[in-house]
Amino acid sequence: MANVVAIDLGSNTCRAIEYDCATGTFGRQSERIVKTADRMHETGRIDEGAVARVIDALKETDALFDLEKTPYRAVTTAAMRMAKNSDEVLERIADETGVRFEIIDGDREAFYALKAARARLAQLGIPSESLCMIDIGGGSTEVIFYQNGETVSKSFPIGIVTVAQQCEAPEEIRTFVQLQLLREVYIFVDTYIITKGRPLTFVMTAGTPTTIAAFLQGMTYDSYDPAKINGYRLSRPDCEKALQELLALDEMTRTLYVGVGREALIVAGIVIVELFYEVLDYNNAVVIDDGVREGVAIAFCEEARG
Repeated sequence: MANVVAIDLGSNTCRAIEYDCATGTFGRQSERIVKTADRMHETGRIDEGAVARVIDALKETDALFDLEKTPYRAVTTAAMRMAKNSDEVLERIADETGVRFEIIDGDREAFYALKAARARLAQLGIPSESLCMIDIGGGSTEVIFYQNGETVSKSFPIGIVTVAQQCEAPEEIRTFVQLQLLREVYIFVDTYIITKGRPLTFVMTAGTPTTIAAFLQGMTYDSYDPAKINGYRLSRPDCEKALQELLALDEMTRTLYVGVGREALIVAGIVIVELFYEVLDYNNAVVIDDGVREGVAIAFCEEARG
């Protein structure tokens, strides 16, 4: 098996990437904001608009990669895990696009994100044998500890889409997350650190930290360059600086930096990032662009090789 395609349908975006199993290099990629979890906090269901956006995105993905001829693996995460109608939605998606998804649990999601991040850290020459990693998605956040060859992870219902749609102002978001969502995170983190010790390296992946890193380097959404994101050192004060500067921009200018449909989400995301710095007690993080999508591709090839 030479080239494969990995597709990750998250709570906010549908992302696909090509991977050459022989050379271990990534090729063409696509990303589309589909808002899978839009209004799910109200209905518990994936709505018609979201299904239509996903189908459109997958048709574009198929046109790019020709999925009938290219081996692919498609996974979907928090929104489909939580939705009451996920089975019927995925069946409709399969009927209209031919793409069949596997709903993966939080542990598998963490496995793929960690695999991708460790592969990229190795390429960058950054030690990855003792790390704490967070993967902040649209509907959930995975907290992953990796030390001495052992992975301990847990998924929490803290996502930029679900939080942003229940709150507006940054302070409202901060209070909501602190009061309603962080207690279980504190218990998980404290228990791990007391028994296993604090990992040396703090790693962040997914759209919020990568967008912060891009914004602080002057990149717009259209000029985003993963090569300048991977390995970027993001400090806790940098997050507050990015939040204040983004809030000071008018909506049109902010959209240039964060992308259409992500204006409110990125504010929620930055507040969540700041809170995780606090919970985990780190002041600096390494930002990695690679995530679940890349991890799925790498694992697909590894399994094919046996």
